[in-house]
Amino acid sequence: MSLCEHEHHTRQPIAIRAGNKLKMERRAWERNLATANRWRKRYLDVSCSYICDRDDGLPWSYGIFQKYYSSSLPFSGTSGIPAIGTSAMGILYMVAPLTFGPLIRWPQYKRTAMIAGLLTMCLSLGLSSLCTTVPQLIITQGILYGIGGAVTYSPVGIFMDEWFVRREVLAFGIMWAGIGLGGIVIPLSLQFLLNHCGFRTALRIWTVTLFVVGLPLTFFHKSRLPVPATTWSRITFTFLTNRSFWTLQFGNIMQGLSFFVPSIYLPTSTKALGFNSVVFALPIILVNMAAVIGSISMGIIVDRTYVTTAILISTIGDMLSVFLIWGFSTSMPPLLIFCFMYGLFAGSFTNTWPGIMRTVQMSTGQMKKFHSLLILVDG
Repeated sequence: MSLCEHEHHTRQPIAIRAGNKLKMERRAWERNLATANRWRKRYLDVSCSYICDRDDGLPWSYGIFQKYYSSSLPFSGTSGIPAIGTSAMGILYMVAPLTFGPLIRWPQYKRTAMIAGLLTMCLSLGLSSLCTTVPQLIITQGILYGIGGAVTYSPVGIFMDEWFVRREVLAFGIMWAGIGLGGIVIPLSLQFLLNHCGFRTALRIWTVTLFVVGLPLTFFHKSRLPVPATTWSRITFTFLTNRSFWTLQFGNIMQGLSFFVPSIYLPTSTKALGFNSVVFALPIILVNMAAVIGSISMGIIVDRTYVTTAILISTIGDMLSVFLIWGFSTSMPPLLIFCFMYGLFAGSFTNTWPGIMRTVQMSTGQMKKFHSLLILVDG
């Protein structure tokens, strides 16, 4: 090789060399998982059912509990009730990074973590049925449930990353659509139980249901590769110096900061408009129903276009629904339109995460670090 050619080679942009290396590793990864596609439908169905029934569905339906607690003894007239639901969701997102790392390092404990998370959620709901103050509910139904949900969800995310190579973002979109599906079924069930049994009996019934339905499902989740072959290398944080990561992370942070506000005040808006108990669950159901459509659609968009396009669509749709519709909702029809638009766009912003991971991976050349990147993006 001549001196000029050698200099040209050494001056090749780092991003291009990293991208070429990543493509080679991706091809090798796809060859190792060549038989994954034949199991795709089965695994996806199990994952959706799992997440739907046991993880995010209950926090997304917390508005039903919020209305009940606000109007029933011993919690009526007490401040801090909205913080119960937001604590559950916030803790889930914050604790997930702490559980992803160890499970990536020691994958043989993934199923154990799922069972431990399930038992923690059951314990939290059981203890919630004994509470007499709002701070107690925040600790049990909020913080403790969020911890259990994070420990339960993390292995499922790792399993999904192993099983799906092509159209990975769409697969995650369908999985997260299961959360919205749970948000359709759970409010109706909770409202019936709260109206007929009270919150203590309702929580105990839900605890038993969660355990009986959830425990058998943990055994359907299996790693694509044997444990020795799935042992991941040490997690590195060199992506923190990457400009693409911080640019996309900024958009994700802005979305996350605005995500919880409507969910906090939607029950209050519904109550202020005079909705009776029969239709009180309708706005929550509509938000979650639209989230099912939005999650799948966003997965398709991210797979077929740039992730920045998906983030822009989600942000603009979310912004327009809040500023142009929610503020003018003085009757039921405009509020229901807002609920659908908000669920469609805001409920799907988490589906941009796999696209963010893919973009940063291509930029840094780090392969199979999906969940190490998610440690920060998720929080």
